[in-house]
Amino acid sequence: MVNEVEGYLLCRARIAEAKQRARAFTEPLEWLTTAQREHVEEHYVRVCLVHAREDLQRVADRCRELRAEYEDRYLRLRARCVAWSIAGVAGAAAMAMITVAAQRS
Repeated sequence: MVNEVEGYLLCRARIAEAKQRARAFTEPLEWLTTAQREHVEEHYVRVCLVHAREDLQRVADRCRELRAEYEDRYLRLRARCVAWSIAGVAGAAAMAMITVAAQRS
């Protein structure tokens, strides 16, 4: 629910920002009629939102790639740690057995 609200607010902020930029873009074009100005602003907003969506998609794709890389790295590190722990316990057990055997003889 929180992610949906955050996404909604982010989307609304992007739309407001695109509209503001569109107005700033058309403001110096004094020769435009009202209808032309509205058309240019609507087109500008649509283009801005398409670019924003593409940017967010690239970021999301990269996040998924990084997550997969980190998960793989974590699994390999965990396997290595488990292997070293087992080797350490086995080595300690072997030393204990050698010590006990040496004391008995």
